[in-house]
Amino acid sequence: MKNTLAFICVWILLCPVFCRAQILNPVKWSFTTQQLAGDTFALHIKASIDPGWHVYAQQAGDGPIPTSFTFEDNPAVKLLGPVTEKGKQIKEFDKVFNSELRYYRDSVDFIQRVEVRGNTTLTGSLEFMVCNDVNCLPPKDVPFRFSLSGSSAQAAPEGADSSAAVRASGSEVHGALSTDNASGKSLGWIFWACFGGGFLALITPCVFSMIPITVSFFTKQSPTRARGIQNAVLYSLSIVVIYTFLGFLITLFFGASALNQLASNLWANLAFFIIFLLFGLSFLGAFEITLPGRWSTQTDTHAGLSSALGIFFMALTLTIVSFSCTGPIIGNLLVLAAQGGRSGPLVGMFGFSLALAIPFALFAIFPGWLNKIAKAGGWLNAVKVVLGLLELALALKFLSNVDMAYHWGILSREVFLAIWIVLFALIGFYLLGKVRFRYDSPVAHLSIPRLLFAIASFSFMVYLVPGLFGAELKGLVGGFLPTYSSFEYTGVQGETTTASPYGDIRPQKYVDLFASSTPRGYTAFYDYQEALAAAARLNRPVMIDFTGWSCVNCRKMESEVWTDPGVKAAINRDFILLQLYVDEKTPLPDSAQYYSKILDTRIRNLGLKNTDFEATRFNRNSQPYYVFLDASGKMLTDRGYSAQDGYSPANFLRFMQGALHAYRQGQGAQASD
Repeated sequence: MKNTLAFICVWILLCPVFCRAQILNPVKWSFTTQQLAGDTFALHIKASIDPGWHVYAQQAGDGPIPTSFTFEDNPAVKLLGPVTEKGKQIKEFDKVFNSELRYYRDSVDFIQRVEVRGNTTLTGSLEFMVCNDVNCLPPKDVPFRFSLSGSSAQAAPEGADSSAAVRASGSEVHGALSTDNASGKSLGWIFWACFGGGFLALITPCVFSMIPITVSFFTKQSPTRARGIQNAVLYSLSIVVIYTFLGFLITLFFGASALNQLASNLWANLAFFIIFLLFGLSFLGAFEITLPGRWSTQTDTHAGLSSALGIFFMALTLTIVSFSCTGPIIGNLLVLAAQGGRSGPLVGMFGFSLALAIPFALFAIFPGWLNKIAKAGGWLNAVKVVLGLLELALALKFLSNVDMAYHWGILSREVFLAIWIVLFALIGFYLLGKVRFRYDSPVAHLSIPRLLFAIASFSFMVYLVPGLFGAELKGLVGGFLPTYSSFEYTGVQGETTTASPYGDIRPQKYVDLFASSTPRGYTAFYDYQEALAAAARLNRPVMIDFTGWSCVNCRKMESEVWTDPGVKAAINRDFILLQLYVDEKTPLPDSAQYYSKILDTRIRNLGLKNTDFEATRFNRNSQPYYVFLDASGKMLTDRGYSAQDGYSPANFLRFMQGALHAYRQGQGAQASD
């Protein structure tokens, strides 16, 4: 059971599909023609697949959507047989679909032989689904067109041109999209955050207790002190190499296209909730997560080698043995490091391992310091328990993302806060010795560090309490909280906060989906045409808020900027607020579905429709993003406002005033005409 659980944990840690703040497009298609003989040609439809992903064969098996092709009827083109496949096909049993499946990794070439009479054009489309080891993206329809000629002199050039045009078009479309990197972290920030995580892992029982044992081994077993220091430094460097190599593997398998995604993939959020819940319970003593025992046995055997390789295996043994303590911390840090794109995991794991390795080298150089460090004891288990409670608190954020996207209604703002208040109260009482868990020793006396951390925990708990009664909690906490509430709060005069600033004009479409999540004190529209109609009637400009259920920066803008009285008054008085959620899963009726060229997929739900609108109209695919339009849909400013412009009410007000000024100038010009 332990080994099975360990494999599950490692699989999730090494196979994250991080939340998608940008458009994920792991398959690139190219279309070329090849003349075979006379009027016979081979049409090549080739898929180039990003590492970690796979595309299913035409006979995929039961469960996934196979790759299929549709060719429009053309009397001048005769299809010679079915579409064939050229590539390394993988055939294996899939536990998720409970079926034997056939698919391709890296690339596959689909070939259709045709016979052509005269000059003509063959059009059609393909449908495919791409998956990785964690989840699948929605099926996509890709249209294609082949220019064909019965003349051998024209066939190849037309096919090549057609392919080039398709590739160039795709490159231009996706290259035009502007992304907001405000949600991403600089590599320096990631390094220091992971460096701090390394020191946190250092004071866990699995690692801290190994310091004096390992250092004593090097200093006492080495023939000279210089040799002992050399071996300890080599041991520390081996730790750095091992963890940095972990970051390299993640980058190699998933690439920047997957690693710069965070917080909106629903299945990834659910997976992270489960794994952090398991890690939290493990830290509390419910069970122990360890890697298979034979791994540590084999590495420990190699560690006996009297060479640099033996020292490396000693470091690898430490890595494996300490996994039950370092695994949860590494999991959290990999989620953070993924925000640094391709280099994020490399830099993050380097910072983590450097903090973990430094003490082994320092204590070998200055062995006298070993007598001054605190002895391993109950305080180490206390660190583990506190981390476990914090893991449970963090797990709620991932569950909240799924809850909001699917409208389950189980984790409202008040429920979320109530659980956090209880967890941080437990941390405080535990540090004071009033609550004990498994393996805990009695607290004979209260140390100053315990007292200070208990005060911090209780203070944070008290800070959260007003949020239960409608108070706005700003900063990082505001970004974590769910958007919808279990209660309807009233103002000072007893008036509800849902009073419309638009008089008798009220939004109609999608109100049941989004109204409870609109920031308190605001009334929003959720349909573009409905908002434009209201703008025309009330003679106001429209403020579009591109947002998402899983968008932490959106919540941060709402808690730090939208709560400002001046901002709130300006939006309610001067604008029509339109909120468009880009990750809403409500399906569109068949008649409203369509194919998006810029997203390269079929628009099947409301979130994809809003994403496509933001990308095609404003060349953006990130949130939060605020755009100001007049009643005809014309932009009032040369660009929108994003998180890169700052979480400053003053900056946001100035931007809104500029848009309002442009709108009034335009209205004045129309009146004079």
